[in-house]
Amino acid sequence: MAIDGPKKTVLQTVGVVVVMGSLAWASVPLYDWFCRVTGFGGVTGTAEVASDEVLDQTVKVRFDASKERGMPWEFTPVERQMEIRIGETGLAFYEAYNPTDRPVAGQASYNVTPYAAGAFFDKIQCFCFEEQVLQPGERVQMPVTFFVDPEIVEDRDGKFVHTITLSYTFYEIDLPEGYAALETQAETNTN
Repeated sequence: MAIDGPKKTVLQTVGVVVVMGSLAWASVPLYDWFCRVTGFGGVTGTAEVASDEVLDQTVKVRFDASKERGMPWEFTPVERQMEIRIGETGLAFYEAYNPTDRPVAGQASYNVTPYAAGAFFDKIQCFCFEEQVLQPGERVQMPVTFFVDPEIVEDRDGKFVHTITLSYTFYEIDLPEGYAALETQAETNTN
């Protein structure tokens, strides 16, 4: 059965719209997956355990902290830089302080520079994996455990990396449901 001209055009147009909509819907998860696999854009990897190989070669790791506009916390790295052997497990801390009179929830986004190091910088544990809630006046130190994969020394671009900067940006998010209920209850009790 042959389809005549106008019906064929409509079906082709609908097909293009469906394909384009599907691509738009899948683009964010596919891009996220691509960045995590390749380290593109400075996205780091995650690891369950530390590296089983430690090299004599070292790399400097610098720590950077920033906040999105409007985020009321104070947020800084405890140590600005450290030098570790490639493959060795590093432990760094960032400090956050909530100077407000209300609980504030935050989430950290992160990346590393140079981008060539992203695929080789693996985090084992990080405060950035989950949202953080700080009570009024609360100050916390948040750890990040990481290592630089020894495969970096074999990589065409990675072998020239001698300094890696790990950057976090904290932004405010909505309080989790349980905290929002507590805040509402506290406001009711003070009135």
